Amino acid sequence: MAIESNKNEQTRLAIIGCGSMAQHHLRSILGEFDNTIVPVVCEPSAEAYQSTAELFIQAEREVPRNEPNLEELLASYGDMLDVAFIITPHVYHHDQAVACLESGLDVLLEKPMVMNAAEAQSLIDVCDQTGRLLTVAFNGSLSPEIRTAAAMLRSGELGSILSVSATVWQNWRDYTDGTWRQVPELSGGGFLFDTGAHMLNTVADLVGEEFVEVSAWLDKRGAPVEINGVVLARLASGALVSLHGSGETVPSCASDVRVFCEEAILRTGVWGRWLEILHRGSDEFEPVEIPPSSGVWEQFLAVRSGLVPNPCPPEIGLRMAHLWDSIKESAAQGGKPVPCI
Repeated sequence: MAIESNKNEQTRLAIIGCGSMAQHHLRSILGEFDNTIVPVVCEPSAEAYQSTAELFIQAEREVPRNEPNLEELLASYGDMLDVAFIITPHVYHHDQAVACLESGLDVLLEKPMVMNAAEAQSLIDVCDQTGRLLTVAFNGSLSPEIRTAAAMLRSGELGSILSVSATVWQNWRDYTDGTWRQVPELSGGGFLFDTGAHMLNTVADLVGEEFVEVSAWLDKRGAPVEINGVVLARLASGALVSLHGSGETVPSCASDVRVFCEEAILRTGVWGRWLEILHRGSDEFEPVEIPPSSGVWEQFLAVRSGLVPNPCPPEIGLRMAHLWDSIKESAAQGGKPVPCI
């Protein structure tokens, strides 16, 4: 009921970037959140803006204006806005988030937060200086399923974590062919840094401790960025982690995460969506009861209203950036183990 009441508080939102992922989020926002108002968007592509405008028309909502220049948007519309939702190629995330935060807006920022650890630390500093909210739009960390799983693991009721096995797969290579996602200067990486970022973040969220050593192998399969990847890691507690990403397979997009503990096994997905547990002495996984969620925007509004703690602050982005930097360093050395700082 607390989350539901949040829908009645008007929020003035600017969408920064109107590509396919932004349109995915907008379908949920326009369909379920009448008091989320979108006065303006920022999109340089006329085609992408037109596709976005059609969503508003279909939802019988007023079509927002388009200001393709973010600096002009903030100068002209900043007083009419509360939040910026940044959904642009990864290379632009840092500078666009800084501009929005310094203009007095709270920010929901698509994953991965930034390109590297230096940019992540910079965003932490800007958040501290401005006092504004920044939440990284990781579906997993924002989901009730992963928050519930993390709480169960922290409580000690399942015993110590012994190991973690996670896999995510998608026909990503075909799906992203010819797009910015396969341009390393814009994307910062391939499948493991794009869809696979959900896996890296969700596993790190579940274990709740530092990665101390990483070995990684990345395979571009002739593409400009990695298509497949395998990571083996050791946590500060000594627990072991295996991460597998396959970005070239049959048409599908799915995942499997298993956390092996002394007293139980948890099973979930990198985006949350479901959670099961196998207790010691039981023969079958059983579902864990989870409150329903409408997704990322609903959870962000709950964070912004103070109904739940922010599960994805910029510090989460820094943790993810350190892990990704170590993965790249190890892969460049043929899988040599490297420390994860």
